[in-house]
Amino acid sequence: MKKILCLFLAILFVFVFTDGAMAQCAMCKGAVETNMSTGRNVIGNGINAGIAYLFVFPYLTVGVIAYLWYRNSKKALAERVALQQRLRSVLDI
Repeated sequence: MKKILCLFLAILFVFVFTDGAMAQCAMCKGAVETNMSTGRNVIGNGINAGIAYLFVFPYLTVGVIAYLWYRNSKKALAERVALQQRLRSVLDI
């Protein structure tokens, strides 16, 4: 029940705050187009760098979580194999 409630709240949160995010994107686009047409490319490069910065971190976070999951599952598998070997050695004696 808790998982369903958390999922519902997350979806609700996304829908409530989506309009503000889209408006901000339009504002950024307008600022970049204005500065690019006047020949000042500094703000456009800064916004492009910011977009690249925001683009990288979700993938980096997923990669770190996947690595930690892989490492922990590998350790758990090694522990299970060691336990099975000890159990077999005890039962053989």
